[in-house]
Order: sequence, then C-alpha cells, then structure tokens
Amino acid sequence: MSLPFITFTDADLKLNWLDLISSLESGHKLPKAKVHDVFMNQDKNNILSRHAWIEGLGIAVKTATIFPENTTHSQINGLLTLYSHNNGMPEALIDFKLVTKWKTAGDSLLGASKLARTDSNKILINGAGNVARSMVEAYAALFPNAVFTICNRTEDKAKKLIKEMSRSYNLNLGGELKHEVPKADIIASGTMAEEPIFDGTWFRPGQHIDLIGAYKANMREVDDKTLLRSRIFVDSRDTTIEHIGELKIPLAKGIIRESNIIADFYDENKNYVRKSNEEITLFKNGGGAHLDLMTGKYILGTCS
Repeated sequence: MSLPFITFTDADLKLNWLDLISSLESGHKLPKAKVHDVFMNQDKNNILSRHAWIEGLGIAVKTATIFPENTTHSQINGLLTLYSHNNGMPEALIDFKLVTKWKTAGDSLLGASKLARTDSNKILINGAGNVARSMVEAYAALFPNAVFTICNRTEDKAKKLIKEMSRSYNLNLGGELKHEVPKADIIASGTMAEEPIFDGTWFRPGQHIDLIGAYKANMREVDDKTLLRSRIFVDSRDTTIEHIGELKIPLAKGIIRESNIIADFYDENKNYVRKSNEEITLFKNGGGAHLDLMTGKYILGTCS
C-alpha cells in the first residue's frame, strides 16, 4: 500500500484560508468529536500524541516530539496520520508543521468571521514568530484591506517579520501594547505568557480579541478585567475550560462562571454572533485534536 505523504512545500501554496474555515464550519455540524491526548517525557525530551475521531469524517493521530537540545534538526517534529472512518485504513501522512499552521490560524479566523466587525481594518498582532506570520496571512484573506501593526517584546524580530512580509501585506512596527491596543479593531496575541500582558482598561468598545498563545493550565494573556468587559467565546468548551489557564484560573477564583462562556463552535450559529457594534468580543483558541482532523481532511481533499 502506497500512503500519500503531504509535505509543507507540496501543499502550503495550494491551500486557501476561506475554504478552510468553510471546512471547519462543516466539520462542526457532524457528531461531536471524541478526543484524547497522551503525553510522555524522558529527561528534557517530550512526545505528545493527540487523537480525534469524528463519526462520518475519520480518525486522526497527531504526534509531536519536542527535543529542546536538538541543534542538528528542528527541535519540534511530527506527523498527522489520517485513518478512514469506514474501515480504519490509513489514508495519508501530513507534515506536522503544515497542519499546525493552518489549524491554528484557521481556528482563529473562523472565530473572527463570526465575531469581528465586518468593517475591521486595523489589526494588531502581538508576537513575531510563525504564528504571527500565519495570522497575517489568514486575517488578510478575510479582511483584504487590513493594515497590520506588529508588536513584539524583541523589536528586531518584529522588524524581521515586517521586512519579510511587507511585499504582500501592509505591515507597520508597533510600540508599547498599551498605546497600540486602543487603535486596533482586532487584537490577536500568540505569546507564551504565564501572567497577563493585557490590561482590561486598554480595550475600547467594538473590538475583537483573539487569544491564541496560552495552552497550559498556568498560562494567561489577558487579565480578569478584560474577561469581565468581554463576551467570551471558545472553539471548544471541552479543550479550554478545564485545561487552559486563560479560563481555568478565573473560573477557579470565581471571577467568571461557565455561563459567561457564551458558545463554542458546536453550538448553533445564532448563539455565536456579535450582537452589537459596541460590544467587545473575546475568542479563546484552544486548538484541539478535532481541529487537526478537520484541517487534515481539508488538506488531503485539496491536495489529492
């Protein structure tokens, strides 16, 4: 049996952000995914496997190895394996970094397509790594007239990103977050912060906040005041509420309640909407394995 192996180079330029979010939307109309994660480590090295099974769509196992001291090759490597729902046969192997790029940014883009004001054209990206790069690409597909401001703790990295992408996108270097946040229509952040880096007093009515970075129980990017000022949405309750500090910590403290989390992507579309041009909407990107499966199936269908 010859199994397709889809690499980043083979597929990246063939994919389309708006087609992806349409596929993600369709995937959430199927029966709710079963998901399970397995984590192991030896000394400083780690392996994480994320599993998802969606009736009528298929099965995915996404495995990543993290070897921090690997100086010869990339420190993070992995694959997504797709299996048929009908007979369990392997369908494809897909490059880990390709799936992660399109899943992560596509997840946030689907949230923004439902929650951000349609006239949004000033987008602040906090961060200057791979996630920031993919967020510029994704948001530009939905908001083609967008002007991006790039903020980063290390200014040289922000300048490097701007130089590399400025031929295709309108990018500017930002200053301090507290000065740049009020100017933006959309604020997207993908940092490894463990303590809040955004103050709730910085935000103004009508903004959309897209939180990508925090993925562990001790991590947060925004403070309590930001949550209290916002209508809160998630991609999946199952992969965020009990697992990510952005919500887990303020829930445990009684700052917010689960009832403050209005909807996830499995809820009816009528609940997942902006209700006025004045409200602040906040989306927490949890990036569960079910999204890897949906994204992987989109990639396979596009590239096969």
